[in-house]
Amino acid sequence: MPSFLTALKSQVGRKILTGITGIGLIIFVILHLAGNLTLFGDYQAFNVYTYTLESLGWILYILEAGLAICFLLHAYIGISIWWNRRKNRPEGYEKYQTKGGPSHNTWASRSMALTGVVILVFLVIHLANFKFADTNMITLPNGETGRNLKAVVMESFQNPWYAFGYSFVLVLLGLHLKHGFWSAFTSLTMKHKKYSAIIYGIGIIFAILIAIGFLFIPLYIYFTGGQGALIAY
Repeated sequence: MPSFLTALKSQVGRKILTGITGIGLIIFVILHLAGNLTLFGDYQAFNVYTYTLESLGWILYILEAGLAICFLLHAYIGISIWWNRRKNRPEGYEKYQTKGGPSHNTWASRSMALTGVVILVFLVIHLANFKFADTNMITLPNGETGRNLKAVVMESFQNPWYAFGYSFVLVLLGLHLKHGFWSAFTSLTMKHKKYSAIIYGIGIIFAILIAIGFLFIPLYIYFTGGQGALIAY
């Protein structure tokens, strides 16, 4: 525990923890998108997916606790870094420049704390509306009884406030990932000029693909009224 607290207080330790938690959250985002895209599979694919997760029991609780710690630790370190920088230079910067080079000084990089907080608040709302939603019970293809979360998703995304609010946050997620992907890997000492540029380019492509993947779901459901050809019933 003392070594962990020391890491939280040291600049190098915080960068390493930010990188580790950032990569962990990137993996979660990829897996979460893959699971969500089962909405466009077999008519019960999404419900089978969520049932499979819930059937993990205590293993799922451990994974969720670890994920929550990862989220909160990542947010705490990010906000503390932002706050310390603001406190040390409260008048603001006339010219932005970092060790990563001018091309990395974008609005996405300067708004990491803001977009991170918005995403964190959104997650609380997202969990309340989906994970803890009241649902009807249905019989799954394997004969087991599970929650009909697909119906909850379809109904929610036909509400313009939720569909477009969700989409707005996902645009912010894309911006956060655009800089966060590069930052996570460079925080773990991958700072070679050649590889840093490659990682930055991969990060941009990754952020765009993730944003498009997540955005497609609510917008497709909203504009097709939940009856699009890609959705099986």
